Amino acid sequence: MDKLDLRKSQFGEDFLWGVSTAAFQIEGSHDADGKGLSIWDVFASKKGRIKGGHHALTACDFYTSYTTDIQLLKELNIPNFRFSVSWSRIMPNGTGEINQAGIDYYNRVLDCLTEHGIEPWVTVYHWDLPHALELKGGWTNRDCVTWFADFAAVCAQHFGNRVKHWMVINEPSVFTGAGYFLGIHAPGRRGFTNYLKAIHHVTLATTAGAKALRAGMPDATIGTTFSCTHIEPATQSRRDLAAAQRVDTLLNRTFIEPILGMGYPEADFPVLKKLQRYMLPEDNDNMAFDFDFIGLQCYTREVVRASMFTPYIGAALVKASNRKVPTTDMGWEVYPPTMYHLLKKFGEYKNIKKIIITENGAAFPDVVANGEVNDAQRTQYIQDHLEQLLKAKAEGVNVQGYFVWSLTDNFEWAEGYHARFGLVHVDFDTQQRTVKQSGRWISEFLSDNK
Repeated sequence: MDKLDLRKSQFGEDFLWGVSTAAFQIEGSHDADGKGLSIWDVFASKKGRIKGGHHALTACDFYTSYTTDIQLLKELNIPNFRFSVSWSRIMPNGTGEINQAGIDYYNRVLDCLTEHGIEPWVTVYHWDLPHALELKGGWTNRDCVTWFADFAAVCAQHFGNRVKHWMVINEPSVFTGAGYFLGIHAPGRRGFTNYLKAIHHVTLATTAGAKALRAGMPDATIGTTFSCTHIEPATQSRRDLAAAQRVDTLLNRTFIEPILGMGYPEADFPVLKKLQRYMLPEDNDNMAFDFDFIGLQCYTREVVRASMFTPYIGAALVKASNRKVPTTDMGWEVYPPTMYHLLKKFGEYKNIKKIIITENGAAFPDVVANGEVNDAQRTQYIQDHLEQLLKAKAEGVNVQGYFVWSLTDNFEWAEGYHARFGLVHVDFDTQQRTVKQSGRWISEFLSDNK
């Protein structure tokens, strides 16, 4: 398809367009108005954890400048805004007392979105567990299922009359793997036992949270989101093919299949049988929920080879840099067909009602020159991935939305401010916003009524 022929109208009148953000990455005001500490506040304060020694004490200052950024949404013709609520801003200790100032803040954000005609899509949990709960074991403590369900119920109670669209938990495979196994994300724990407990408790919490939302908002649209990566074997050897299957099972199937009522995919990754030691008899029934949609976060592909030196999974990634392929600033391969392959893969699940791409984007080394940011690579990246989405849609995959990550450059977790994903450039010294070329392209694309 000629990119000049790519038109919004090709995706259908009801196709959803938006951008995604997360509270900890943009809000700043880390201790303002009664907010409690989150695990990321604590993690980012430790030496050597974040690239460049960066922190998110101010981040994009969205807490005080949300009106400016929501005005940008309007100017860019973006009709849907995905953002998360900070658990520790609403419930500073994770349980018990509710911080009214936090409730009031998010109501002001919702007021501003309504004023500008922009639809809110709220993520209940985007990685920022209250530190007070981590001191009790965090996601390794089975009580977190109840803690989270109670928080979701609070969100439904206070925002349910204003928010129609909800996402329960963001990318469970990432925050459990990076935070409880590898230790490179908050809370910085390591070990397979921590990881297994977190996997199971987060799975149970996803359903418990969804049930709490549904109880408080019978007519809401409720989904949840998963990171997914297209996996290919380095060679067609039996060992590499088996290694790729194990990695695919771990990254793409472990969390979604239980909530679809299929249980954990133990047959293709036997080490998951160890989860049985943490399961109660009623857990199989308590893992499934009839979600209105599934959100997929799509960025790249990984090439996998067998490795006898890698415990549990027996596989290793062949780095994109070693494969001499184009990469982003994150070191991720630029491979647009991953969008098509993943949509086709997840489209085969019979229990998924519809799919929304809830994150897709790229980090590149953006520079402001003469008041402009010429990020042609990002514009190309978005166009190429939209073409692949359209191809899957034309072949019958029920994909009904696309959200860019992200509106503005932000605090990109362990990468700090080095990785810029935004459609809008942020000077983190002055908080000056500059719309990038990609943002202008999106604005023109979304204004198309043909």
